Order: sequence, then structure tokens, then C-alpha cells
Amino acid sequence: MTADAAPRKQTTLSIRERKQSGEKIAALTAYDYTTAALLDESGIDVILVGDSLSNVFQGNETTLPVTVDEMIYHTKAVQKGIRRSLLVTDMPFLSYQVTVEDAVRNCGRVMKETRADAVKLEGGSAIIEVVQRVTEIGIPVMGHLGLTPQSINVFGTYKVRGTQPEEQQKIIEDAKCLEDAGVFSIVLEKIPTSLAREVTESVSVPTIGIGAGPHCDGQILVVNDMLGLNEHFRPRFVRRYAELNRSIRDYVKLYIDDVKQVRFPGKNESY
Repeated sequence: MTADAAPRKQTTLSIRERKQSGEKIAALTAYDYTTAALLDESGIDVILVGDSLSNVFQGNETTLPVTVDEMIYHTKAVQKGIRRSLLVTDMPFLSYQVTVEDAVRNCGRVMKETRADAVKLEGGSAIIEVVQRVTEIGIPVMGHLGLTPQSINVFGTYKVRGTQPEEQQKIIEDAKCLEDAGVFSIVLEKIPTSLAREVTESVSVPTIGIGAGPHCDGQILVVNDMLGLNEHFRPRFVRRYAELNRSIRDYVKLYIDDVKQVRFPGKNESY
């Protein structure tokens, strides 16, 4: 492929095919054009505009406050930076849980206005009718089981899910239901490694883990976490590939000092 040739665009089909080929799926979140372009150019397979933007971008304690309009705004910005990656956007709390008609309308609006490739919905049997209807009309759906942050007020904690036999069986059954309903992949969040492996082996669609061990078909992290932008948030499942919080502070201090000492702007930076 020449330098000017367009990279192969990832699709829901190419992501599904990873299950058979055994090639792992690498996914990250993004919330803005610049970050999305960098991730896409680096070769990331899937970019998720997560409702985690409520936490890392807006400073909220949960994902619940983010709205459909806000998800659309951020997804439109991210889409402009993508040439290769599959773009998935989270449907926020109460945008799909009230009625099937609301879910179809909201998912359709997000797809039309953002040019995303798919939407992500949290939950299992409770939203199966929604998943079936949304996929029937041509909107690809990524599922999400285990720790589902939109249900945090029910859980009351962000601890590992699926530690008890009843909940483990429910997660396995929900994964199969989601598969039957037409999802092209399933995120498994913060569940035991053994359970994630069992789920992965029990469905034909790829699983993408976050805090679910190495046996999933792929992995996803919040980009702000893996780059160390927030020094105080250090969950066990995040590998920090950088400590950008320190670098940014150091460079900002250099800038401040240069301004104070009249070293910036210099001759080459002036007109």
C-alpha cells in the first residue's frame, strides 16, 4: 500500500471476523478530534466515544448526567479524525431504556447526525427487545455486560461483578441472549477472568474486556487512564503506559517561566 492509499476501514464484519482469525481487537475511547486522529493513525481497531466522557471530560462522578445531545457533539468531533477505526458511540442513560420507540428514535438520530458505525447499549435480558428492534432496522449494536456503570445506583459500588454463581449464570445467559438478538460484539467489564473466558467461549461474537482478564477477544481502556492524565484514578485493571499528568505540568511550568522571564516569544516566534 502506498503512503497516499487510504487505510482499510474497519467494519462490524471485520471486527466479528477477528473471533475466527484469533487476532485480538485493540480498542480505546476518545472524546475529541485530535485524540481520535492520533489513535486512528496509530492503528487502533475500535474507537468508542464512551459515556465515560461524563467523568473524564465533564468532571462528573458517574456517567448518568451525560445527554444524547452531548454524545452527538463529541461523536461528531471524533468522527472527523477517523479514517480507519470502527467508531462506536455509547447511548446514554435513559436514551433507550424507556420504550423501544424511544430507543429506535435516539439510536437512529445518533447514527444519522454523527456518522458513527455502531452504538453501544448496556444490559442483558432487560433490553433484548430494544437490541432486536435496533439491529433489525440496520443499526449495529455492541453489547455491554458485567459492571454496567449506568446501573451504579443499583449496584451501589464499582466492585467486581459476577463473583457469585447466580450472577455468573445470569451474565452467561445474557451474553447468549445478546448474541441471538444480533449484537456484533460484547464488552465485558470488571468480571472474574474465569467467567470472561467462559462467556467468550460460549458466544460466536467477539468479547472485548475491560478488567476481565486476557481471554477476551479484545481489550478496551479509557484513553485518559492508560495515558495517565488523571494521577488519582488508578484502578487495578488499568495499565498506565505514560504519566502525562507529570509531563503536562512540567511543560506548563516551563511555559510559565519562559513568559515570566521574557524568553517567550522570541525573535523567531514574533512578526
